[in-house]
Amino acid sequence: MRYLVTGGAGFIGSHIVEELLRRDESVAVLDDLSTGHEHNLADFRAECELVRGSICDPAALLKASRGADYIIHLAARTSVPRSVEEPLDTNYVNVEGTLRVLQAAREVGARRVVFAASSAAYGESPALPKVESMTPAPISPYGVSKFTGELYAQAFFRVYGLETVSLRYFNVFGPRQDPGSAYSGVLSRFMLAILEGGVPVVFGNGEQSRDFTYVENVVDATLCACEAPDAPGKVMNVGTGGRITLNRILQVLGPICQRPIHPQYELARTGDIMDSQADITLARQLLGFVPRVELEEGLLRTWDWFRKNYQKI
Repeated sequence: MRYLVTGGAGFIGSHIVEELLRRDESVAVLDDLSTGHEHNLADFRAECELVRGSICDPAALLKASRGADYIIHLAARTSVPRSVEEPLDTNYVNVEGTLRVLQAAREVGARRVVFAASSAAYGESPALPKVESMTPAPISPYGVSKFTGELYAQAFFRVYGLETVSLRYFNVFGPRQDPGSAYSGVLSRFMLAILEGGVPVVFGNGEQSRDFTYVENVVDATLCACEAPDAPGKVMNVGTGGRITLNRILQVLGPICQRPIHPQYELARTGDIMDSQADITLARQLLGFVPRVELEEGLLRTWDWFRKNYQKI
């Protein structure tokens, strides 16, 4: 089969590309390298086609999507704080870009589009765990844009018969996550600060909780969603089904990193939610999804990768 992975040079995308190539599939990557990095593909760059361009560029999108049986759509502006600062850009990439990907899938006759949606669609609802039947109530431009992408995906399924699946990812972490920005995932920033002998910064009191999901589990669910017969038209959570506070995860990281961790607390950020936890019953039923890598094992693997790639002390 031929796969197109938009955002395939990014953190999650590069892991999906790597696994597809391991399965001897044909893979094209579309990435404008604004947040992704070609070095994420370095170990298998010769085995995939890389088209440098944006999902908002019709020519680049058409070039990358030709012949695609499946399109895994990850390209996005993925930061909640950045979306608060730049709502128009977030909407342009995440909404118009997703619409263009869906239209391109129709034009090239792709079998299915798997869309990387987000747990941010649930917003600040206090009910836990989050179940797909809950009414979405996003509180950030990012969450709104991702939820809008889901609506477009479902509309294309109903109106045009294009098979689409939306997966609401919950706080993915792992090797290759870029820690170099204030917008980066919290665990990557924690690990970089520890490696540099600095102080991890926690926004808020640290009692906010997250369903941290190791990237290998997300890859499994995403590739299952490409072929699961009952998945088209559905929205599903992808997480572990558990949650842990930031304060507790720093306690867990201490023995892994073999050093004491004393965080610095700063004001909570606008748009951040307090608690997040996935109910993964539907993904179990429709995809056969079972998270294989537990949190502590994922942290060990991630720390080992960061230590090898960012060690400075």
